[in-house]
Amino acid sequence: MILKSEEEIEKIRTSSLLVGKTLAEVKKNISVGVTPMQLDKIAEEFILDHDAKPGFKGYHGFPASLCVSVNDAVVHGIPNNNPLKNGDIISVDCGVLKDGFFGDSAYTFTVGEVSEEVLKLLEVTKESLYKGISCATAGNRTGDIGHAVQQYCESFGYGVVRELVGHGLGENLHEAPEVPNYGKKGRGTKLQEGLVIAIEPMINLGKKEIKHHADGWTIVTKDGKPSAHFEHTIVIRKEKAEILSSFEYIEQVK
Repeated sequence: MILKSEEEIEKIRTSSLLVGKTLAEVKKNISVGVTPMQLDKIAEEFILDHDAKPGFKGYHGFPASLCVSVNDAVVHGIPNNNPLKNGDIISVDCGVLKDGFFGDSAYTFTVGEVSEEVLKLLEVTKESLYKGISCATAGNRTGDIGHAVQQYCESFGYGVVRELVGHGLGENLHEAPEVPNYGKKGRGTKLQEGLVIAIEPMINLGKKEIKHHADGWTIVTKDGKPSAHFEHTIVIRKEKAEILSSFEYIEQVK
């Protein structure tokens, strides 16, 4: 577990805020008929124009700058040329590398008119992220974060994905510790001041079970029901976690 200096935390903040701005550019371009591949190109150009590198492209061989996961895709969707349809949801995960440090954040967007049932899934998943963050203080444990996310989401009957977790972040995209979205209070890795982690609930409308798509990357729900994904990068502090990424840029886009 690598604790970060204030200088390093500021670099992670800069990268994470650039992710938020990139996701806002993506949102500006989401509409019926647009393809995930087009969104990926827009994001990559935006990141490069801001003197940074796409954090995901080439990572373990991943071929794109964004993970674009549509409907029943949970995470790690490879952008393709299938046009988005009215009623789709699209989870977009983005990472950037700037000045030697990564930023990482994800947001689930709607395409056109989406059903009330699915809108509720997005609302609860996003709220569960903040419930997890509220437990991310020095002296608490990763299990406290996971417990908060799990209890909230399962109270709505949703499936909490087990196999995919949040993670530490810094000079590497994935560092220790793992941060599950389920767990028991008081269990897991003890959180210390200066630890930077990405918390990222991945919540299914149906059951929690997932499977690998034939492309070798995309993870989909086993029952074919939609899944939502929201992620913030935060730093552990004594009283209250500090969020280094931002959804503000995204949510300013109409």
